Amino acid sequence: MLDLNCLIVEDEPLAAKIIEDYAGQIPGLKLKGVCGDIFSANEILRRENIDVIFLDINLPKINGLEFLKTINNRYSVIITTAYHQYALEGFNLNVTDYLLKPIEFSRFVQAVNKVYAQHTPKENVINKEGAERKYYFFVADKKRHKIFFDEIFYVESLKDYVKIHSRDRTVVTKFQIGEMEQLLRDQNFFRIHKSFIVNLDHLTAFNANEVEMGKINLPIGRTYAELFKKKMEKE
Repeated sequence: MLDLNCLIVEDEPLAAKIIEDYAGQIPGLKLKGVCGDIFSANEILRRENIDVIFLDINLPKINGLEFLKTINNRYSVIITTAYHQYALEGFNLNVTDYLLKPIEFSRFVQAVNKVYAQHTPKENVINKEGAERKYYFFVADKKRHKIFFDEIFYVESLKDYVKIHSRDRTVVTKFQIGEMEQLLRDQNFFRIHKSFIVNLDHLTAFNANEVEMGKINLPIGRTYAELFKKKMEKE
């Protein structure tokens, strides 16, 4: 499992404690320090190998956005703030995510997943066609589950979560299906319905209304039917 060292920069003790508690529930996330200002943060950054910073904006003397301009994208940064108006500036400074207080744990997990996506190396396993196999660590049940993309049969939407159906297991994780679509966009996946993304490599049959994956039948949504037809005509 990939470990990430994190630093919390937050001058409100209650907010810092909540983030600390959240971080402690995620396997592989190692807390290296909690501080209330940028000067203390810099001290920790000098002596520790930090991967991700949970950064408040409204800090004493130097605010979080000014600090961001000094670190030149050396770290993954998740903004934690009560002020929504700085979101655009934050993303222009290449923050990984922007969390508004009060922060829900599910939203915190989603942000950390984005950090892992940035840091997780691609697998150096070569398949029989000579292509590199890709995987992702999905958070579920307080664990990180390594799933190879080519072993996923289909992805099912559960509102703010998705259920990943793979060769030997199913995993429910905090992802929206649109985010999964982006994650899998370079693989041979296709969205056939508002609730389903399928791996075309595992397709066994299809018609105008549904696809078949072994013993599983999944519906094709009317919105996606024409695009799916054109896709399969090219195959």
